[in-house]
Amino acid sequence: MAVATSAMIVLQPSHAEAQWGSNQPYMQSALNSLLAAKSSLQKGATNKGGHRVNALSLVSQAIVEVQAGMATAN
Repeated sequence: MAVATSAMIVLQPSHAEAQWGSNQPYMQSALNSLLAAKSSLQKGATNKGGHRVNALSLVSQAIVEVQAGMATAN
């Protein structure tokens, strides 16, 4: 169940994140790419032997890390 919980991260960047992006274009680009990847993974129909679920969890963790990095840099 931990995977399902970690997959509940919101896909839309917050207002603060949008402001961070103006100062951090590479981090914002990475965040946008991760959000797109998460969306694609969520649309996957099958588990792929557990790999899709694992990838979704790792992408969700990466989103949190990028957001934390952006917040720290401001």
